[in-house]
Amino acid sequence: GPSATCQQGSLHGLFGALIQPRVCGAPFPICWSQVMLFPSCHFLYFICSMFDFAFELARLSLKQKLPEIHFKYGSFLEDEGKFEEAEVEFVKAGKPKEAVLMYAHAQNWAAAQRVAEAHDPDSVLIVLVGQADAAFKQKEFSKAEALLLRAQRLDLAVKHYKEAGMWADALRVCKEYLPGDLEALQEAYEREAAKKGPRGIEGILEQAREWEQAGEYSRAVDCYLKVRDPGNNTRMEKCWMKAAELSIKFLGQPRSIEVMRTVGPQLVSIGKFNVAAELYLNLDMIKEAIDAFMEGEEWNKAKRVAKELDPRYEEYVDQHYKEYLKDQGKVDSLVGVDVMAALDMYVEREQWEKCLETAAKQNYKVLHKYVALYATHLIQEGSWDKAVALYVQHGTPANSQNFNIYKRLFVEMVNVAGMNNAEAYSSWADLRDLLFNLCENLVKSSDANTPAHEEFETMLLVSHYYATRAAAQSIKQLDTVAAKLSISLLRHTDIIPADKAFYEAGTAAKEVGWENMAFIFLNRFLDLTDAIEEGSLYALDHSDFQYTDIPYEVPLPAKQHVAEEQREEIRDWVLTMSMDQRLEQVLPRDERDTYEASLVAVSTGVRSLPCLITGEERAEGLGAETKLRVAGRVALEQKPVLERALSAFDHPADELVLEAQNYISEVSA
Repeated sequence: GPSATCQQGSLHGLFGALIQPRVCGAPFPICWSQVMLFPSCHFLYFICSMFDFAFELARLSLKQKLPEIHFKYGSFLEDEGKFEEAEVEFVKAGKPKEAVLMYAHAQNWAAAQRVAEAHDPDSVLIVLVGQADAAFKQKEFSKAEALLLRAQRLDLAVKHYKEAGMWADALRVCKEYLPGDLEALQEAYEREAAKKGPRGIEGILEQAREWEQAGEYSRAVDCYLKVRDPGNNTRMEKCWMKAAELSIKFLGQPRSIEVMRTVGPQLVSIGKFNVAAELYLNLDMIKEAIDAFMEGEEWNKAKRVAKELDPRYEEYVDQHYKEYLKDQGKVDSLVGVDVMAALDMYVEREQWEKCLETAAKQNYKVLHKYVALYATHLIQEGSWDKAVALYVQHGTPANSQNFNIYKRLFVEMVNVAGMNNAEAYSSWADLRDLLFNLCENLVKSSDANTPAHEEFETMLLVSHYYATRAAAQSIKQLDTVAAKLSISLLRHTDIIPADKAFYEAGTAAKEVGWENMAFIFLNRFLDLTDAIEEGSLYALDHSDFQYTDIPYEVPLPAKQHVAEEQREEIRDWVLTMSMDQRLEQVLPRDERDTYEASLVAVSTGVRSLPCLITGEERAEGLGAETKLRVAGRVALEQKPVLERALSAFDHPADELVLEAQNYISEVSA
């Protein structure tokens, strides 16, 4: 009841007063002024009596407090140096580890081991480690290492050896028991040796020699391989060679190969290519030997080893030799090994003349592969005229993969400014000859009579007109021929810039006094310039060109082909002429009741063939007919008319006219 509860509470308070404040192990508060008067034996008796009282009290009412009293009593006895009695109390308190630590502190390792093994197996490790620490301090290294081996704490052995500067033993233990940490330890060792400079390196070499003399060849090899002396290649080479020699002689092939995989690259790095290769060959490491020879540019030796010892590597050597020649820029030597690789290298270096010269010695197909590459390069640089001359020189194969190049050259030329004069003749003649050769080849190819063939023939005819016009512009008497050619070109404004074509036709007609045609053409030119500015041909009026073969549907030029100043001059002239009452805004007609420059008759729909000299329609019934070849296409032309036209061109004082005459004579033969 309540009285029992009060009694229990009183006992707790009394027990707390007995055991809480501890002075010299006493279980309760002590009055020092009185205790100091006791003799030492009486003092001990007094304290022990207090513990006896505490034990008795706990046994009667608070048994759960007994372990705590045993622990405090054990601590008191430990302080008094009564270790065996303290041990008993610690064990009774359920804290045998305290007894182990007590004996360890007193370096009584046997007692500590006994208690740990009997009562706290987990503390055995603490005993072994503590005993090992003491052994290391006393320089009993073998004993310490054995203890740590039992404790399975070889990491501590490595730590102690390292701190003692005993790197060889640290590395030995680490390699044997902690291989995962070996690399880091070796790096630490090398850093330490590097700090010591030559003295550290000499120490490593001395260790290596000692191990070698003791027959510890594996350790000796490891030590030789640890030497780092970048400023002394001779010493490094000796160490590497010694490591290789010992491994080959004493350690068997697997270990020797492992060592050579370290030594070989090191020898190569200091330029000892042949030495490395010979060592590799001693171990049948064929590929590595070949690599060493190739690294030293000993190509003949590398080829010989591959051929004699392992033919599988012959192609491997050849490929690396090609790469070497390319890297060194020895293209001429590469030609004899891999001509296509050499040609590609010429291209990379933009050595085009050398490339084409070499390609020409191969075959026509190879040559034109690189002609096409060079032509593309020239076009990208804006040197289209050189690209045209390139094909004139080497021919124009009917390869479909080249068609875009030919078209691009045509487009570039018809769009470029400054080509409406006699000085442009050679450029137009080159383009004409290029396309003529192409069309001749197309006739013999699988692309004969295809839309592409038709398109190139039209381009040929246009380029012929431009060339002939340029030739005619060199002689004043042939102004009308030049004007007729400019007008004839209008029927091809679907493939040439329309604004440029109408400007040239209009100004040519104006110069020879054909004002009606000049007005119509130049008025059309102004409409086109406005359309270019607006970005649309939608508002264009086609009424002036009804019943002609001048196309309505033409591409909108991407840019103005005539300068602003010239456009304004034309605008003023057209405005002035529009006020002239005498001007008839109609194109002249012929006996067919058709625009005289049109090839298609309005009434019959018959299409006539154009004259090769003027581009105009040729009337029939003027004499015997002869065949006129235009890129393999047969056209009918009147012989008397042709002869009269050629005679009109006959002007010995002008080479351009003579050249144009020769061309017309050739294709009409």
